[in-house]
Amino acid sequence: MTTDQFVQEGDPTWEPIQKPAEIAETRLIRAILEGAFPINSHLPGERELAEILGVTRSTLREVLQRLARDGWLDIQHGKPTRVCDYWKEGRLGVLNTLSEQPDQLPNNFIPDLLTARLAMAPMYTSMAVANAPEKVTELLAGRKNLEPSPEDFSNFDWLVQHELTIFGQNAIFVLIVNGFKDLYLNLAPIYFSIPAARQHSMDYYEALSKAAVQNDIEQSRKLTEDVMRESLIFWYKTNIL
Repeated sequence: MTTDQFVQEGDPTWEPIQKPAEIAETRLIRAILEGAFPINSHLPGERELAEILGVTRSTLREVLQRLARDGWLDIQHGKPTRVCDYWKEGRLGVLNTLSEQPDQLPNNFIPDLLTARLAMAPMYTSMAVANAPEKVTELLAGRKNLEPSPEDFSNFDWLVQHELTIFGQNAIFVLIVNGFKDLYLNLAPIYFSIPAARQHSMDYYEALSKAAVQNDIEQSRKLTEDVMRESLIFWYKTNIL
């Protein structure tokens, strides 16, 4: 039996074995979040930290550089490595990681995220309707095949947001929304586990589709602004996270 055959015929629930760098990164982030290495403290020296994490120094350097790029750490030559204030200095990679650590999220995290979405989505949606109304209509037709499950709604809603940025022909919006993909797909199933939330989005898809057919740019903007604001209110009422 070949390796490919084994993978195909074996247990499909198996996950790839984590590499040492991935394990070390997870342990170090967890130590930061749990306060073992508090914000603005300094990490131990390279040799000691490698022993603590159970990796080689070369693997540790790889992990530290990766975390520095995301804004977890501040590395300066000749100085101890500082733990950043990731809420003020972090980048999108920090958001994606935090979405996998729901017990570490502050109470205002979801409202803040939805408020940021409220600021962007009406603009790129109206741009999409202005530039490619037929494509928007075709995209939203996919709602008719949706299964009433949190996962299906999450994946479809992500597809809608992503494609709307592309149809809007603004590369900056595309890059920003792409940066939220992992974060969104980690959190959206919680929201869409509520039947009323699924219906809320379904009503929006139908109304937006009609606006696209009519090439009503202002209506598409208003619809999106309203649904994003209502989603924010929804989260407050459900008391999730």
